[in-house]
Amino acid sequence: MVQAVVGANWGDEGKGKIVDTLSDHADIVVRYQGGANAGHTIVNQYGKFALHTLPSGVCHPACTNVLGNGVALNIPLVTKEIEELVARGVPKPHVRISDRAQIVMSYHINFDAYEEERLGGKSFGSTKSGIAPFFSDKYAKIGFQVCELFDEEILKEKVHRVCELKNVLLEHLYHKPLLKEADLLEELHTYRDMVRPYVTDTASFLQQAIREGKEILLEGQLGTMKDPDHGIYPMVTSSPTLAGYGAIGAGIAPYAIERIVTVTKAYSSSVGAGEFVSEIFGDEAEELRRRGGDGGEYGATTGRPRRVGWYDVVASRYGCRMQGATDVALTVVDALGYLDEIPVCTAYEIDSVQTKEFPTTPGLKRAKPVWTRLPGWKCDIRGIRTYEELPENCRKYIEFIEQQIGFPITMISNGPGREDIIYRKTGIREE
Repeated sequence: MVQAVVGANWGDEGKGKIVDTLSDHADIVVRYQGGANAGHTIVNQYGKFALHTLPSGVCHPACTNVLGNGVALNIPLVTKEIEELVARGVPKPHVRISDRAQIVMSYHINFDAYEEERLGGKSFGSTKSGIAPFFSDKYAKIGFQVCELFDEEILKEKVHRVCELKNVLLEHLYHKPLLKEADLLEELHTYRDMVRPYVTDTASFLQQAIREGKEILLEGQLGTMKDPDHGIYPMVTSSPTLAGYGAIGAGIAPYAIERIVTVTKAYSSSVGAGEFVSEIFGDEAEELRRRGGDGGEYGATTGRPRRVGWYDVVASRYGCRMQGATDVALTVVDALGYLDEIPVCTAYEIDSVQTKEFPTTPGLKRAKPVWTRLPGWKCDIRGIRTYEELPENCRKYIEFIEQQIGFPITMISNGPGREDIIYRKTGIREE
């Protein structure tokens, strides 16, 4: 069986924890898109880890962890992550890297920083991980595939083309030092030696695993709102964040994906710029940020304080629909136990008209939240293991969200650890 774990919102929903939990029963965990620009935080018997590129199954010794062809592969960071896991007592993970994955080069990271510097106050809030320049080169057909590292003639020819193109921009637009062909070849040779032990035809590997009935988890990065087509464009990432892309980024058939667990947080959070209708500010935001997550709402990769807000039904309903959710996991419910009442954004008001449909970005810029307020439960729910044991107002909050988004909430996270999961069956489906 193949199942995907993806985000309904702006990222930071707690996907890493859900994947780490589900990996108990998985044979293979696959990252199929994105790069080191956003991370997943997991907590288990080995400690707390912020993973940036490696799949969240790396702490399960029986799992094979695959970086698919759709990943933006920063080879030094991947090998460093593996070394750091081992140094902290985690058994060395089984990692396979697609021979068709493309490589994040050092100049991609530099160009990312140069462009943010050039844009100044109109920048996109990039993590400066090189992701946008990487994907620009991938689709301009001047990127480097892993398999090309082992063909010297291809490398030399492509390095020459890259230097010709990039040095025009470096000299005349950014006014920065030029690239040298010898330096790029040396960088690529270093990457070849680092990645060689992991290179695999991962598409064939996964197809064989599907034939054998193996349990496969596809792990998405970020969430629906950061998808370049269906998100809050242009404040989006550069690779598709939807479960549908899992088939492409992993190299499997679309019909192989049988279950799509879409993760949404019990409140809202986001790193980076872009429209965020239910956002809150000041002391109210700081209190939620401090209590949220495990140790606070700060980016796993960037360390930046996350923007926070109350639960957004409009965005989450849309996010679950675009992902094709079969199941919803509601995370960090335990963070809300301090509140007397909990606001939920149940509609948007745009130009004095209320709507429950998620608009395009120009409409979002004019949208104001319409609030429904629910009673809080005023107690700590960590340690509770069954749905029936949850306080009545907590259950009412969960059921209200489920009814509003129209998709079944089957997993509830009430703490950071693997064991802090309540499983629930429900019959609610989108009409």
